[in-house]
Amino acid sequence: MKHLLLIGIGPGNPRQITLEAIDSLNRADVFFVLDKGAAKGDLLRLRKELLERHVNRPYRLVQVEDPQRDAAAADYVGAVEDWHRQRAALYGRLLHDELAEGQCGAFLLWGEPTLYDSTLRILERVAQPAFSLEVIPGISSVQALAAAHRIALNRIGEPLHILPGRRLADESGIDNVVVMLDGQCAFAELDDPHLHIYWGAYLGTADELLIEGPLMQVKAQILAQREQARARKGWIMDTYLLRRR
Repeated sequence: MKHLLLIGIGPGNPRQITLEAIDSLNRADVFFVLDKGAAKGDLLRLRKELLERHVNRPYRLVQVEDPQRDAAAADYVGAVEDWHRQRAALYGRLLHDELAEGQCGAFLLWGEPTLYDSTLRILERVAQPAFSLEVIPGISSVQALAAAHRIALNRIGEPLHILPGRRLADESGIDNVVVMLDGQCAFAELDDPHLHIYWGAYLGTADELLIEGPLMQVKAQILAQREQARARKGWIMDTYLLRRR
């Protein structure tokens, strides 16, 4: 049977890859890499550097163009559903055409494969060919954010919520919330003087950006830094914690 590894490689710092992940890299015969275009060439380069640094056996690198989600679609759920269908079809073709029986393939996934990554859900749609699946955990951007700011994520006796940026406006009573995938900067719409923000972008990399402080005082600074960084690099990956004080 064909075997597939989903390997969490952390948020971007090559030193944050785990020993288990390194061992798993050296089990793979084929690495599948999704090319997200020239603007995100850094992401592809970092993956290749990890392979060059840690893999000590022959392997093949299969690089394919990543289907694009319609970011302008009014129906967000429908657009994501269509995007997942396209990716599932692509993954099925890769497993069928690029991986022989008995071989091991791998996807290198940023952060932690089980947290705000769609690969596991997409692979559930792939009925053929038959394959076994193994998930190798990685350090998430949430952990990296807390470590960079030297804070504990949870507070005694209180819950910690993790949600996407598009759901922040629907959250009643923000007390301790990690926000991910916030391309629209939902935090900027909040006008609560009691909220403190811990923000980070490109966590663990040489380009890491960190800002923390009362939300009302620093949100303009975050917006400016974010815009400058996106213009400079062509992409941005950021996350933040909002905490009531």
